[in-house]
Amino acid sequence: MPELPDVTIYVERIAERIVGHKLDRVRLKSPFVLRTAVPPISDAEGCQVTSVHRLGKRIVMTLEGKRFLVVHLMIAGRFLWFAKAKPIPGRAGLAAFDFSSGTLLLTEAGTRKRASIHYVVGAENLTAFARGGLEVFEVDQARFEQGMTRQRHTLKRALTDPTILSGVGNAYSDEILHRARLSPLLMTDRLTPEQWIRLFQATRQVLDEWTTRLRAESADGFPEHVTAFRPEMAVHGRFGKPCPTCQSPVQRIVYANNETNYCPVCQTDGKLLADRSLSRLLRSDWPRTLEELEERKSGASSS
Repeated sequence: MPELPDVTIYVERIAERIVGHKLDRVRLKSPFVLRTAVPPISDAEGCQVTSVHRLGKRIVMTLEGKRFLVVHLMIAGRFLWFAKAKPIPGRAGLAAFDFSSGTLLLTEAGTRKRASIHYVVGAENLTAFARGGLEVFEVDQARFEQGMTRQRHTLKRALTDPTILSGVGNAYSDEILHRARLSPLLMTDRLTPEQWIRLFQATRQVLDEWTTRLRAESADGFPEHVTAFRPEMAVHGRFGKPCPTCQSPVQRIVYANNETNYCPVCQTDGKLLADRSLSRLLRSDWPRTLEELEERKSGASSS
């Protein structure tokens, strides 16, 4: 799912192309992508775009008359930009926004279509999409800590909860926790003052560094190949590969359709973290340390 750095760059590049231009037409390929019926989305046609901004992980295009197009890309939604109107692609295409300056295509890979468009009129109706999470670059450390400890959660859960922190998901939470040298399963009420300093600084650093990197990548064009899996990342999506800090193999916790990646040496004092289902299955056979895991691998390969 595109997170704060990716969405920020989408906002910047879209704004460069459509602010001050009129929305001539909205074309919908999939009737399910539009989640609102009143007012009809055709009401937005002919209106000038006044701004584009991020609202959590959503992208909001503001039109004159306090009209708002709210797009949530979810996991596989992506934008494409063309200087001229293009037909909506057959399989992946969801919708097209034709502006006087070009066409913004909304696509989504896969068969599970989760991306959404909402069209609302009135600023009061836009607030319904705000999840209440803190904007990390708009708060100090005290406010960050207060928000993160409002409820008792693991750090992984707190970082990715949109009601706690805005715009952070699975990928960048892995990177933040690795940078802060903290376990994803550490509870928010167990951090020391020094650990809170590391976490706050790491959150800002990781999001800022990746936003800067992605901005540079798309400096001469529109964002392409938007993905949560990048070879430059420290741990996310790098299971079994060497940690860039200590060279130990990156480990993972698998749950539902997702996973958490971490370095046991840098983050958990060498201990391996087991997801609940695997722990119940293996019970006492679950290796507790990285060394024990390597010993078992060596034993299995020699037998």
